[in-house]
Amino acid sequence: MNRQASSGDISVEKHYLRKLIYSVRMREIQMVDLKTQYERLKPDIDNAIFSVINASSFIRGPGVKLFEEELREYLGVRNVISCGNGTDALQITMMSLGLKPGDEVITTNFTFIATLETVALLGMRPVIVEPDPGTFNISVEGIARAITRKTRAIIPVHLFGQCARMDEIMKLAADNKLFVIEDGAQAAGADYIFPDGTRKKAGTIGTAGTTSFFPSKNLGCYGDGGAVFTDDDELASKIRSIANHGMKVKYHYNDIGVNSRLDTLQAEILRVKLKHLDSFNRARQDVAACYDSAFSGCSQIEIPEREDNSTHIFNQYTIKVRNGLRDELKKYLQEHDIPSMVYYPGPLHMQKAYSYLGYGENDFPVTTGLCREVLSLPVHTEMEHDQLKHITDTVLEFFEKQK
Repeated sequence: MNRQASSGDISVEKHYLRKLIYSVRMREIQMVDLKTQYERLKPDIDNAIFSVINASSFIRGPGVKLFEEELREYLGVRNVISCGNGTDALQITMMSLGLKPGDEVITTNFTFIATLETVALLGMRPVIVEPDPGTFNISVEGIARAITRKTRAIIPVHLFGQCARMDEIMKLAADNKLFVIEDGAQAAGADYIFPDGTRKKAGTIGTAGTTSFFPSKNLGCYGDGGAVFTDDDELASKIRSIANHGMKVKYHYNDIGVNSRLDTLQAEILRVKLKHLDSFNRARQDVAACYDSAFSGCSQIEIPEREDNSTHIFNQYTIKVRNGLRDELKKYLQEHDIPSMVYYPGPLHMQKAYSYLGYGENDFPVTTGLCREVLSLPVHTEMEHDQLKHITDTVLEFFEKQK
């Protein structure tokens, strides 16, 4: 006698049928699909690479200066100084501003370690504050409370693709005579909108701004790269010197410097990609809108909160998962061939290397809470409808099973 299928049997069958269909027709889902993007840009990328090889101008070739000029034009800033990576960009900027050991620099607890380590590496004291629990960006109120007579600079991080509240941060800085160094590694092309309607690009508002061209960034090269932006010509000259061993004239060293440069191959690749940056960002925004629509009715998910005064270019699409289910959801997605990432799994104040700062385990409840809840889903320029549907269906299926 035939047994009538139970609802559980039907659910399992649907799961395997969907997985079979997707495995046959769908491209592998990746957090960032650089290969497919390369295939789309292949003629221009290949021509750019071969032009450098043919000229054999690998270091400080003409493409580096051309890229700096084109990026300067795009950003609307007076100076762009390229360098080896985003971490170098932060370090060189602080060295160029004359910050000294013992100076205090305020930044956020919820960021990649480079923001903090460059401060510590130069002998200054990192003073970390909480992020806003909704936007993930540094809390302006936290900055205000952290300022002391030893404070010399603020490093706001434009996290996941949208700007921190820069008009308020700049006012705090002006009132207290502080430098502002924007860490814009995740916000290439994002706009900040001031109360009077004026728009400026991320990284062009403070004393200086920094960025990274790590391959997964919205504007990424095929290796390492970074840059510093500033409207201050004197500061730009100092940054160029320090990035080049402290030289302005060959073999004459006015500053103690470092060796940090963008090679010509990476510059030429970035010249190609810069032409597409706005369309890259729109593609990521479209992916985010799809996620927003799918998840808006799910009470277990908090979709990314937008800053009122910034565009969001979604270097990451990061949700908050309620009720302690984040790790279970991540595992469930992995079982369905969907990658996801936790940015960031642990608060910086609890890292062993920074125990000397003297913070206690419970000093940053907002950061600690975010580290337990956040989950970043795939978002990139090459995502297709079937991939997005598979991701959103699988996420919602997971929460349906929790009922």
